[in-house]
Amino acid sequence: MSRIGKMPITLGDGASMNVSGSSVMVKGPKGERVLTIPVGLAVSVSGNQVSVTRLDEERDTRSLHGYFRAELHNAVVGATTLWTKTLELSGVGYRATMNGQSVVLTVGFSHPVTITPPPGITLSVTEGKIIVAGSDKHAVGQVAASVRAVKKPEPYKGKGIKYVGEYVRRKAGKSAKAVGGAPGAK
Repeated sequence: MSRIGKMPITLGDGASMNVSGSSVMVKGPKGERVLTIPVGLAVSVSGNQVSVTRLDEERDTRSLHGYFRAELHNAVVGATTLWTKTLELSGVGYRATMNGQSVVLTVGFSHPVTITPPPGITLSVTEGKIIVAGSDKHAVGQVAASVRAVKKPEPYKGKGIKYVGEYVRRKAGKSAKAVGGAPGAK
């Protein structure tokens, strides 16, 4: 039995869940999400406790049990409190500004780069940091990754867009060549 799959999910803070046929609708104050129940799994709601059970012991069903429970839990968390990812700009002259719902990045290119979020995702800028927020965990992570991909942190000076707390492994650069010189060259 999946250790994660058998754990119950607690609904709280105004979250509600409706099971109808092969779909589950999770509603909360911050948003709503509809998930499709995989074949071989069943979702039961009793009070504020939700449990995911297996209907058979096939390999595919066993592999989806913990995954679907985690997806359901992430939907409940996103409906009550938003998922967020924070990115920071490192580099002289690198900045981000808001233009309506979009973020305009000035990160060393000859032109500014505009990022427009998909529906359900909000972008905000505070003191050199970009905050991506939304109720869908996957969408928040994807938008944060696409913002980071505009200018990934480079290994020599560490300039670029990185996640808060991300460690950028630094390289030595050309100083080793400048000290020694090429062997055998005169």
